[in-house]
Order: sequence, then C-alpha cells, then structure tokens
Amino acid sequence: MILGKDRIQELVEQSALLESFSPDSLGGAGYDLRIGRAYRLKGGGALLVDGKNNPEVEELEGDEFTLKAGDYILIESLEKVNMPPNLVARILPRSTIFRNGCSLITALVDPGFRGTLTMGLKNLSGHEFRFQRNARVAQIVFEEVSGETKEYDGHYQGGKVV
Repeated sequence: MILGKDRIQELVEQSALLESFSPDSLGGAGYDLRIGRAYRLKGGGALLVDGKNNPEVEELEGDEFTLKAGDYILIESLEKVNMPPNLVARILPRSTIFRNGCSLITALVDPGFRGTLTMGLKNLSGHEFRFQRNARVAQIVFEEVSGETKEYDGHYQGGKVV
C-alpha cells in the first residue's frame, strides 16, 4: 500500500523518515526530493560477477548548472532517508524532467537504507537544460512491504555516491 501525506508526515515526526524535510515538498502520496550536490563522472566503471568498479567523480561547483545535449551527471538528494524495515520506496522523475528532454535514472530504496539518494540525470535532447540546487527533481513514493524483509547492508549505505 502506498503511503499518503498524513502517514509520511507522521513518520517524519516519529522516526525521521526524511531529514531536511520541507512541508512544501509533501504531495498527496509522495514527497518531492530536491537537488543537493551534483557530480560529473571522471572515468569508466564495471559491474562484474565478483564485484564492481565505480568511476571517480568530480563535484560540480555552484548553485546553477547547465546540462549540455548528451551530458550525463549524478545528482544527490538534499534529503536523507531513514528507511524502516517495513517500507520500500520508489523514486520517480517529476514530469518537468521529461518535458525538457531529460531522463532521470533511479533505483529502488531498500528497507533499512539510510542516507542521501543518488540519481542519474541524462540530457536526451539537442538543447541545453538548466537546473538549480534545491530544485524539486523527483518524487519519492513509500510503500509497505508485506512479509519478512532484509535490511539493506550494501556499499552505498550512508548515501555514498560511488
């Protein structure tokens, strides 16, 4: 079951579900995540059977950014999540992203994950796309998990970008 705004607000107050919470970002059945830091990839990586090799990244300076046609960057949410063992979350792009020719690449937020969220932003259009730090970029939707879960204990715990 997807959580409504009253339940999200309750979990923010009771268990810090979202840190850096803004009431203005709370929707009817989700919360709009804002852009914190942005990063450019500095090399290649690999996903292998026995591990992974993530690229180095370089943090972009400033509060306003321009994504040129074809560019890809990583963005980090301003908010931190503290997922309880009975919830999972999906991150969906706000429609302004695709209306401007861009794609937001996201992943599932597992039970037990704590930290900022990292997303990919790709400019698929032939035009520049400008965005600012603190702008609302994605909606996070929380859902209850039925049955036994396993809490996240992976490499990105704590909000590691790479």
